Amino acid sequence: LPEERAELVRARLGSADACRLAKEKLVAAEAELSVVEKNIARVRDEFAARDRALGDNSRAQQEAVREARAHHQTVEERKNPAYLNIGRHLASQGIAPPNAPHLLTDVHRHRGAVDRHLQHTAELALLSSKIDKQELRKFYFSVVSVLALLSIILPLVFQSPPKREWLPQETEVILSINSDQFERDDLPKRWRKDQPNSWPNIWAGLVGSAGQTPGLNLPRDAARITRALTTQAAGKTREFVLVEARGDVSRVIRSIEKDKNFEKRVINGLPVWERADLAVARVGPTTLAVGASAEVDELVRVRLGMKLDLKITGQLFDRFQALDRESALRLISRDPPDLAHVFQPIFTPELLGSSQLLGLALTLQNPVRAKLLLKLNSPQSASELARNLHNDPQHWLHLQDSELLLYAQPPEIERQGTNLELRFIMPENSARLLLQRIAKTGADEIAAH
Repeated sequence: LPEERAELVRARLGSADACRLAKEKLVAAEAELSVVEKNIARVRDEFAARDRALGDNSRAQQEAVREARAHHQTVEERKNPAYLNIGRHLASQGIAPPNAPHLLTDVHRHRGAVDRHLQHTAELALLSSKIDKQELRKFYFSVVSVLALLSIILPLVFQSPPKREWLPQETEVILSINSDQFERDDLPKRWRKDQPNSWPNIWAGLVGSAGQTPGLNLPRDAARITRALTTQAAGKTREFVLVEARGDVSRVIRSIEKDKNFEKRVINGLPVWERADLAVARVGPTTLAVGASAEVDELVRVRLGMKLDLKITGQLFDRFQALDRESALRLISRDPPDLAHVFQPIFTPELLGSSQLLGLALTLQNPVRAKLLLKLNSPQSASELARNLHNDPQHWLHLQDSELLLYAQPPEIERQGTNLELRFIMPENSARLLLQRIAKTGADEIAAH
């Protein structure tokens, strides 16, 4: 409409005027900004020039300081020898500095020490000139030989295990009793308290001939009893017993020497004391060999290296060390079917017959914890036995000629190649019967828990 068109024209003209005014203001602002930027650039240039001047001035001053220090050092170096010469001359004349008279005494003392050192050096030079060169070469050769021998012997000494058990090579069964743990664990404590009449027989059966050690109270003085057993072709069982005391066994040896029932004899420098039913020999700082005369003699010969010992790297000893050393009882056999001839029957014939090596460790706390190691002839046999133990543990893991199971819960089974490792909690009645059979007390009945 004409009226609306006129209004739009007026609005457009007003907008054009507003745009023109805004552009004029923008141009004025840009002009002012340009002036400010020029001022900033001028001030920046002035500051940069001042900074360069200050830097040049600082470098010049540092160079001057270095030159002054070098000059001062040169002066000091040239001055010191002169002062030293003056000081030596004054000291020779006995004149002390007025401000430090004590220095004269120090100088005289130092000169005396230097003179004595020079005199000693001259005497050594005179003695050296008189030494026979051939004797000197012999001395050097002896020193080098000793060092070479030490370089060979010391590695062997440090590589030898600190807790080696010197047992005969033909050992088939090892039974280790940790006396400390037997004193601390719950089951032996309760057994001693509840059945004071039967426990001494159990303990005597577990430790064997070690219980006859004169002057040694095993529960109090012994740390560990190790029994190694082997069966001869005729079926006779030989037993080798080592008793590791808590401390030095010199007191025990002295009491044996005073006992007139013992006679002393020597095997290659190592003394053995013997009476009708017992022989004792010291085979270590804290270790005694105890038992029959022939077995103690063999332990002494093994300790002296006259007979082969159970090698540390051997299969039996490796698996024995794999059992927890802090367990109250450790038992291992490299002929498991023969265990029934050494102790009363413990494991089932199927389990013993399928194993080439068997090891057992017991912790007699509450509850009793057991670790069973088995070595089989092939990985396939190990897999099959692990499967049978998992599927039917009641058939494999119970005490022979008894309904008591060795486990309270199905065991944890780990397999590595031909080796099986079983961990399980053992019922207390089973643990008691197992200890009775190892001790060969002949009592199959178990007291109520």
